[in-house]
Amino acid sequence: MKQIPNIFTLLNLLFGCLAIVSVLQNGIIILYDNDMNQYVDIPEKITYASLFIVFAAVVDFLDGFVARLFKATSELGKQLDSLADVVSFGVAPALIMYQFLRMSFSREEDGMNISVLFLLPAFLIALCAAYRLGKFNIDDSQKFGFRGLPTPAAGLLIASFPLIYWNGSNNYLALLLLNKWVLYAVIILVSWLMISSIPLIALKFKSKNIKALLPLIILVLITLVSIPIFQWATVIVTFVAYILVSLLFKQRDELQRHS
Repeated sequence: MKQIPNIFTLLNLLFGCLAIVSVLQNGIIILYDNDMNQYVDIPEKITYASLFIVFAAVVDFLDGFVARLFKATSELGKQLDSLADVVSFGVAPALIMYQFLRMSFSREEDGMNISVLFLLPAFLIALCAAYRLGKFNIDDSQKFGFRGLPTPAAGLLIASFPLIYWNGSNNYLALLLLNKWVLYAVIILVSWLMISSIPLIALKFKSKNIKALLPLIILVLITLVSIPIFQWATVIVTFVAYILVSLLFKQRDELQRHS
C-alpha cells in the first residue's frame, strides 16, 4: 500500500516523457506561402503533448490524495514528486515553447537559418521549474499556500498553447502565439513567477469554511463562465484569475493579520 502513491507519481513522469516524445516526433512540414517564402508548420500532433501534460497534472493531484488516504506520505514520495514535476511541467512545456519559437521565426525571411541561441530562452522554463521545486522541497512554510507559481500551473498554461493554436476559434489569439516577442514575454513572466516569492493560494479544498473556500469558488465560477466563451483559451483566463485572486486574498489576509 505504501508504494501506491509512488506509482501515481511515476505515472506523472511517464506522461511527461510521452509529452516530450510527442513534441519531438511531430513530423515537421516545410510550406511556402504565395510569395514563395518558406516556413515551418508543425502538425497538430503536438497537441498530444498538451493532453499528456494534462494527464500528468491529474495524477500529480491524485498522488497526494492517495498518499493521505493510505497514510503513506514519505520523504521519498516528496522527492519523486518533484523529479517527475521537473519533466512533466518543466522540460515538456519548455520544448513546446521551443517549437513555437521555431514556427515564429520560420515565418520571417531566412527564418529557417535562425541561430539556436534565439530558441534557447525556451529552456528558461525548465531551469526555473527545477529551481522552484528544489526551493519548495526545503521550505516548510508552503504547506497551506505557495510562494511563487506552482510548476503544474505553469505547465498547464503552456500546454494550452497548442490546443488554442490548432483547435481554437480565435484567429487573433493564434497569431499572437506566433509572435516571438509575445512568446519571449510569456517565457520571462512564467519563469519569474515560478522563482518569485509572490504568495499564491493552494488549489486544495481542505476546509468546510465558506470564507476560506471563497477564492477557490471564485476561480471555479470564472472557469465555468469562461469555457463557452473562450474555449481552450479558458486556461489563460483562469491562470490570470488565479494570480489576481491570490494577490487579492493574500493581501487581505496580511492586512487582517497586522490590524
